[in-house]
Amino acid sequence: MRPVLVGIVTALVLCAAIYLGSRRLHHFDSALVPYAIASVFLAFGIAYRYTVWISSPGARRLFRKGWGAALSWRNLRRTPTALPRMIATYLGFQKFLGARSRARWAAHQLIFWGCLLAAAITFPLSWGWFTFTSNTGAGPEYTMNIWGFRIVDFNALSLLGWVLFHGLDLAAVLVIAGTTYFLIRRMRDREASTGQRFGYDLAPLLALIIISVTGLLLTFSSVALHGGGYEFLAVLHMAAVVLTLLYLPFGKFFHIAQRPAAVGMQLFKYTEHGEIRHCRNCGEPIDTTAYVDNLRATMRDLKLDFDGLAEVCPRCKRLRRGQAYRTSVKPGF
Repeated sequence: MRPVLVGIVTALVLCAAIYLGSRRLHHFDSALVPYAIASVFLAFGIAYRYTVWISSPGARRLFRKGWGAALSWRNLRRTPTALPRMIATYLGFQKFLGARSRARWAAHQLIFWGCLLAAAITFPLSWGWFTFTSNTGAGPEYTMNIWGFRIVDFNALSLLGWVLFHGLDLAAVLVIAGTTYFLIRRMRDREASTGQRFGYDLAPLLALIIISVTGLLLTFSSVALHGGGYEFLAVLHMAAVVLTLLYLPFGKFFHIAQRPAAVGMQLFKYTEHGEIRHCRNCGEPIDTTAYVDNLRATMRDLKLDFDGLAEVCPRCKRLRRGQAYRTSVKPGF
């Protein structure tokens, strides 16, 4: 019941924000109603799923420790640049992916920044927060307005005007480049294709490609075909976007909402500079005592009776598994 209530409240808050931000719907574009409705359902779905997620013992502890570290006045005084640095390196540029593969990191960055750019344009436009007006009615001089307030005047034929009007096209190119890499990898790389599932691994990539390609085709229709086929492409693009937004909270894309919580946990590890816990077997350092104790407490919350293994390094864990296999399993063959 609580997740449903949180989802409803979040959706209502967004509806109120749309109403107020569009100057009581004065700047709301009726042609974008499906996108706005889908975003309201998206807000409900993310709030619902997030509440369900943090209700589990492990996620709840992660959530509390992460936000506690991020909002700690003591951490802010000791390391004022820690949080911005974690956001930039772990959430923005995702440097941890570079340790696996530079190519995967680059492709992930293309998708990340492409989707971020598209969201920064699409949502404010569909909510009526972001509008363009022209005194002549046909340009080329335009005014960009946010929440009804005049921000900047620009010429549509200038470089700034081209970038503003083709921002979604630029985002589509970035997303297509990144998703193409991952699709090729999933078809050719045996390691990647072994455990993949269509609905969880391939469908999100295909959805991003369909959205990006149909968006580019809308521009192509306007520029090269004088609007030929535009209505069909607009409906196809809208359907792809709406279905993807409805799918987002309940599929692989939900990690977008989960990732900021991981930033808080990384900050917790970084700011807790206390005693280092060492491996029980070989004496190699594992992590800070605060982090290991937190991991053990989470395992106890989950009723996992082997929380003592949190004080054993990865190498010794592998040796234990090998010894157990040789002792218990191999003699049976």
